[in-house]
Amino acid sequence: MKFRPSVPGAASKAVLSAALAIVAATPAAAQVTAEANVARSEGDWGGELALGVPVISDGGFSITPAAGVFFHHRDHPGYVNQDSQCFNKDSGNQVSDGKCDNSGTKIFGKVEAMYRLPMSLGFGVGARLIGDDLRAYGTVAMPILPRIDVKGNFGDHYLAAGLQARF
Repeated sequence: MKFRPSVPGAASKAVLSAALAIVAATPAAAQVTAEANVARSEGDWGGELALGVPVISDGGFSITPAAGVFFHHRDHPGYVNQDSQCFNKDSGNQVSDGKCDNSGTKIFGKVEAMYRLPMSLGFGVGARLIGDDLRAYGTVAMPILPRIDVKGNFGDHYLAAGLQARF
């Protein structure tokens, strides 16, 4: 006994196409946001990359949780690099090379509530958790291309400016 689908080939393609069109037209079809910023966080300058998905998007209002990585320059004043080896300045003992490496990364999470005026400025508030620090901040965005904004975040011990793209 052979299995035969109940919908013929052309009809199944039409049903699949209609379903995909409905999903694509639905606002809940999740728009991904990507950010790339130059940032100063907790006294360190660096860059941050983040991805988020709006959980609420109604008219100009949205709430978007995101996760990202802050790349920064670490300062290790108590260590010195000599002949490709890392040493503690005080004791003179050799330590792991990571103590002399000035690059650092920190993972963060954030959530933003934003209101966008049609074809114009967007503004809102956010909260960012990095390490053990939860910081509130304000945010402002202005479109420069149809799906790309120039964006700035400003708050206590946090400042960032860069681009946000919506896909």
